[in-house]
Amino acid sequence: MLNNLFTPETLQEAWTVLKTQIPLAIWETVYVTVLSTAFAIVLGLPLGVLLVAGEKNGVLPLPKGLMHALNVIINLLRSIPFLILMIMVFPLTRLIVGTTVGTVASIVPLVIAAFPFVARLVEGSLREVNPNIIEAAQSMGATPMQIICKVMIPESVPSLISNATIAITTILGYSAMSGIIGGGGLGKIAINYGYYRYKFLVMLIAVILLILLVQIFQSVGTKIAIRSDKRLK
Repeated sequence: MLNNLFTPETLQEAWTVLKTQIPLAIWETVYVTVLSTAFAIVLGLPLGVLLVAGEKNGVLPLPKGLMHALNVIINLLRSIPFLILMIMVFPLTRLIVGTTVGTVASIVPLVIAAFPFVARLVEGSLREVNPNIIEAAQSMGATPMQIICKVMIPESVPSLISNATIAITTILGYSAMSGIIGGGGLGKIAINYGYYRYKFLVMLIAVILLILLVQIFQSVGTKIAIRSDKRLK
């Protein structure tokens, strides 16, 4: 394999793929990752809030049975391997987007796989909030929604941003795996050329680009989290 990695033919093919397919693949990867993360946050953020606020001693206690059901559902979804989950949600994917293959179709399983993960990350962030601040807000007569929206979430913004960075890099890794079922992006190129055609140089380029995207997302997220941390000002 290594002997044929840098032959003139291999280099020419890799250059052709780099010029013709990689730019679109990068765009598809970023598009799917960002959109899936946004949907996962929309679903996961309220769930994470409920997991903390709905506890027995929380600011908005919910029935014990409901809380138990939420925890079970989240744990079940998190325990299913992503490749299996993609196949399991084929009917739902076809119902929503009309097909089970392609870049857009990969968003559905990505969101379903990611939003329970996001919910747990949000739960962890909110549990870091100083309980004395919440008690002070309660003593001043703040309603549960006011405490959640004006105390708990604002106080945990730096942690939420850091965890959102973790989520987006995780979803980026999932998006690469979606290439197995026809999802687009760098994952599709890596699988089609590296696995099916044994063009390992093309696969290596795709993997390096995925690593660079992870580094970019992580660096940007870390900088935003640091700037939003009031303790560092």
